[in-house]
Amino acid sequence: MPSNLPDPQTRAALIATAHAAADIARDITLQYFRTDRLATESKRADFDPVTQADKGAEAAMRALIHDMRPEDAILGEEAGFEAGTSGYTWVLDPVDGTRGFISGTPTWGVLIGLRDAAGPIYGIVDQPYIGERFEGGLGRATLAGPRGTQALETRQVSDLSEAFLFSTFPEVGTAQERAGFEAVSQRVKLTRFGMDCYAYALVAAGQVDLVIEAGLQSYDILAPIAVIEAAGGIVTDWQGNPAHDGGRVLACANKALHAQALAVLSTF
Repeated sequence: MPSNLPDPQTRAALIATAHAAADIARDITLQYFRTDRLATESKRADFDPVTQADKGAEAAMRALIHDMRPEDAILGEEAGFEAGTSGYTWVLDPVDGTRGFISGTPTWGVLIGLRDAAGPIYGIVDQPYIGERFEGGLGRATLAGPRGTQALETRQVSDLSEAFLFSTFPEVGTAQERAGFEAVSQRVKLTRFGMDCYAYALVAAGQVDLVIEAGLQSYDILAPIAVIEAAGGIVTDWQGNPAHDGGRVLACANKALHAQALAVLSTF
């Protein structure tokens, strides 16, 4: 992550904007979660669901950012890109894990990332139903939730044989990407699926050691990168390069595990 922080006044304004956006998205998504008001449509023929919660939360976050930080750019899953002049871009996923959302599982989240020209500098992963907010970057690495506020710190498990690996779908990307995932999965202690963005939050919280996925977009991963790296972890693509724009993603709790997983994945 970039080493130069904004000045204190700018930093405070950015953090305040992010939390205000997370608050409004939390309110809107909870109006629909596990209710009979929820209606679902598909973006594609193979069922890529979107709901009024996705659309309403992003629209509200955009309006708030326009009001509080009108000079900033915005990239969102539902409404695309709007240019800005400040050098900062907000990267929004109003409901990451819409399939989980419509199924009633509390593993979806609101993703709010902030990047500059070098990459992600701050992120929030918010789980409205549980009431957990994972925050990282701009000098922060905290989880605020039912147990109060605590520091985020990744685990220091140093060998794949003791590691916990998570992913969203058993069908990871292409057949080749699936093979790469399976090659790592065969080496770890535990593999679990179906967590969406919450798996990345658990890496930052020191509960999970690795997340491996493919086919991601920037809005899927930019906020989790900021949170995980602030907690001491590392996120790259499968070749060890920045994963800011999505694609194949490897998120690890520490450098030792990252090196071992990368040695496997980089051959696929």
